[in-house]
Amino acid sequence: MGSSDTDPAGHRQSAGVQAAPAPAARAPAPVVTPAAALTRPTLPEIYEAHFGTVWNTLKRLGVWERDLEDAAHDVFLVVHRRLCDYDASRPIKPWLAGIAARVASEFRRRAQHRREVVSDTVDERAPDLAPSADAALDDKRRRALVLRGLERLDFERRTVLVLHDIEGHSMPEIAAALEENINTLYARLRAARQQFAAAVVALKGGAS
Repeated sequence: MGSSDTDPAGHRQSAGVQAAPAPAARAPAPVVTPAAALTRPTLPEIYEAHFGTVWNTLKRLGVWERDLEDAAHDVFLVVHRRLCDYDASRPIKPWLAGIAARVASEFRRRAQHRREVVSDTVDERAPDLAPSADAALDDKRRRALVLRGLERLDFERRTVLVLHDIEGHSMPEIAAALEENINTLYARLRAARQQFAAAVVALKGGAS
């Protein structure tokens, strides 16, 4: 026999028997990083990145101007206490919005015995979203109209309208943040839109 009948180790192969093919290399299994192992932002990082958003959310949810600073402070106290429970695999803004909604609800309950006209001024500490200096006045009036229209909604409807239509959170995110049934929230959103639209029309027409 020639050398072709001998395997690389020098062992003779039986006639008509072929060596078994080497098994194909398997791709490594994907590594799934558990949520607990993801890096959570620190409290100073959250404060720096999201203070303006929290401030605006509280204002849109009806916290009075003089209470905004205290309410924002309370939001970040809750964030500090609950940061270890935050799922870092999920977006942080809806989580903060849920905390802000609960804090706003508490501040509104404390202030039920007081009455205050919604200010037509735009808070200097809130981010300026006006597209240009020429549009600043119209934008200021529009914001004031929105706030006055929101004041005519009950808090539950106001919350879902603010979080979804103004701040752009998805309904599943809102349901998770508020720990409420999503179908209930959809029904509440429809009612809130109708009530808000009617309120804006009345305000533009000069009705009280």
